[in-house]
Amino acid sequence: MKWIVGLGNPGKKYEDTRHNAGFMVIDRLSERWGIPVNQDKFRALVGEGRVQGQKVYLLKPQTYMNLSGESMRAFADFYKANLQDMILIYDDLDTALGAIRLRYQGSAGGHNGLKSIIAHMGTQQFNRIRVGIDRPATGVNIADYVLAPFPKSSRETLQLALDRACDAAESALSKPFEKVMGSYNS
Repeated sequence: MKWIVGLGNPGKKYEDTRHNAGFMVIDRLSERWGIPVNQDKFRALVGEGRVQGQKVYLLKPQTYMNLSGESMRAFADFYKANLQDMILIYDDLDTALGAIRLRYQGSAGGHNGLKSIIAHMGTQQFNRIRVGIDRPATGVNIADYVLAPFPKSSRETLQLALDRACDAAESALSKPFEKVMGSYNS
């Protein structure tokens, strides 16, 4: 079993914001794989299906970003899900817009969603796909920046990054994450 978690904030107000890049990837995977993400469980929207012959769960925690770990912990406890079979997808200020970076461990780096997950899961070791959103200009409040929509001028670049994140997640279903990292981080 694999479980793929995208981070974001629920509700129309946050739909196209930078902080919802993880939700955007889950939505694309849902379409790509024909797995509706519409079951309300574990304080998340959940979809389950089969991809490449294995069971796959897609999750969009509905706890708001800063409490994402609560939802993930509930899912993991119920299914006895192995953290090594999880891929977390989220926005990253330190990655250029249009780029993705894969990691299998590391600190939260100031990301409140990651802080919650690390606290609830008890480890910093889990597979991650970071979707670049760039840093704001000097003097711009970080919270305002991540909760603002992507500008129209960056939509095409964003779409390419979302597709690349989907490709990386799909590749990780059949290959060790370290090999996928080698392919997508180069």
